[in-house]
Amino acid sequence: MYGTIFNLRIKPNHEEALLKVFNEDQSTPLGMVAWFIMKPDSTDIWIGVAVFESQEAYVANSESPSQHQTFMALMDHLEAEPEWTDGIFVIGQIA
Repeated sequence: MYGTIFNLRIKPNHEEALLKVFNEDQSTPLGMVAWFIMKPDSTDIWIGVAVFESQEAYVANSESPSQHQTFMALMDHLEAEPEWTDGIFVIGQIA
C-alpha cells in the first residue's frame, strides 16, 4: 500500500468550514483504501492519513481534476499548504 501523512494548519475559526469541505464529497477515489483526519490533543495542527492500493492509484488521484477542486476548497481554510510525507506503508492492519 502507498499513501501520505499530512499536517493541516487551520486558520482560526475555520475548523467547521474545513470539515464541511471534507464531508461534501462522499465519493471514494479509485484505489483508495482508507483516509483519516486526527485532531491531536497536544497541538492545533491536524494530522491526516490517506492510504491507497498502490502508488499509481495515489498519483492518479492527486492529479485528478476533482481532487484539485477539493484541494483548492480546502486551501481557503488553511494557513499554508499541507506538509506531505508520501511513501510505502510497510506494515499495518485494518480491523
